[in-house]
Amino acid sequence: MTERNEIILIGHDNPALNRLAGQINALGCRAFLVPFGDATRTRVGGPDVGMVIVAQESGNEALEWIREITFLYRGLPVLAAAVQGSMTEAREAIGVGAADYLMLPVADDLLKTHLNNYLARYFDPELGNGRRLLSSDPGMKRLLNQIRRVGKSQATVLIQGESGTGKELIARFVHQVSDRSSQAFIALNCAALPENLLESELFGHSKGAFTGAITDRKGKFLQANGGTIFLDEISEMSLNLQAKLLRVLQEREVDPVGGRGAVPLDVRVVASTNRDLKEWAEDGKFREDLYYRLNVFPVSLPPLRKRPGDILLLANHFRKRFIIELGRNDISFSPSALSVMEKYSWPGNIRELENVIQRALLMAEGRAVEAADLMIDADLISHEDGVVSSSPHVAAALGENAEAIRLPIGTTVREMEEILIHRTLDEVNGNRTRAAELLGISIRTLRNKLNEYATR
Repeated sequence: MTERNEIILIGHDNPALNRLAGQINALGCRAFLVPFGDATRTRVGGPDVGMVIVAQESGNEALEWIREITFLYRGLPVLAAAVQGSMTEAREAIGVGAADYLMLPVADDLLKTHLNNYLARYFDPELGNGRRLLSSDPGMKRLLNQIRRVGKSQATVLIQGESGTGKELIARFVHQVSDRSSQAFIALNCAALPENLLESELFGHSKGAFTGAITDRKGKFLQANGGTIFLDEISEMSLNLQAKLLRVLQEREVDPVGGRGAVPLDVRVVASTNRDLKEWAEDGKFREDLYYRLNVFPVSLPPLRKRPGDILLLANHFRKRFIIELGRNDISFSPSALSVMEKYSWPGNIRELENVIQRALLMAEGRAVEAADLMIDADLISHEDGVVSSSPHVAAALGENAEAIRLPIGTTVREMEEILIHRTLDEVNGNRTRAAELLGISIRTLRNKLNEYATR
């Protein structure tokens, strides 16, 4: 899976953890079971460690370890695991930095999915200034693998997606995985300058080319020669300037404004837009020939609301980053804050999430960010149930104030059944007759299932 395939299991020696270690070893990684203690810190920091799994046992010891490890080893995936754990415990673990939550025993295929997701994610390349592409979304992972394959070519790339989805990060990733990664990456926002200044900024100018041109100026294309140029918001470029850009792409040369001749060019072009550029081309708002020249390798970035599994992953990433930048003591997310973030539609996507987390850390007064600290629009919060909900008669009997049952993606039907049974028992204070009635099963069936869970 990866060279760093050691997985540290932190917890007391017990059959469930020993079984998990055996499963991990059988999948080709190396599992090491270590107890809670000072020596654990040294073991976690080993050069071949790719993941940590903390057993969530009695008390808050596991939460403190999750908080400490995610703070000390930024980017290292930390998962929580528990036998017969509850959704409340899962939220608490994710709130202090855990990337995910495992209910033990875990099926081999689900464990394999977690190992593939988190070991691969940890070692995505740095994109400069500490920026890293983080995603557990299968669609995003497929997209990144496609970009890796096309990276070695010279094909132009057109990135389309809503504002705030991370188009510049993807452009940097294209550059990072190409043969040009050691050369310059030059970015220019085409919406930030008027046409005359944008032309000079792109192609450069000679001394005296226009009023104020007191020296020769090398444009962005020549600055990026040998490397990659990123043209952000390409749709905002005028039709006149689009024609000049098309010539540069066709002839592989650039004419500085007022210059004495064309200069040969060797540059990879990556462009982005938050518009439907094909529709704009059909409507005459964008040159159709330029659209097809740019759209050799199209990249369509999904909005954050279509990547629900990435919301808390990215929120914890920003939380850890801003804790350091703001000089704050470690602070976690409360269960209510986690719930709101999961249900919010994030119209501003990743950029909005980043800003919300920074603001929340400034506003939070205690050791946890509360829902009110997020200060987000309540009208954009979904009130639908989570991944699974109880049947209508169970929900009605438990009352309007009963907490929705939210499960991690990948939870099996068998695990969902067990969670629903235990949750129903909790709500009726352990009354098995009442629980069986609500669940629509016999008391004997309920008793048999509870005995089955106890012997796993």
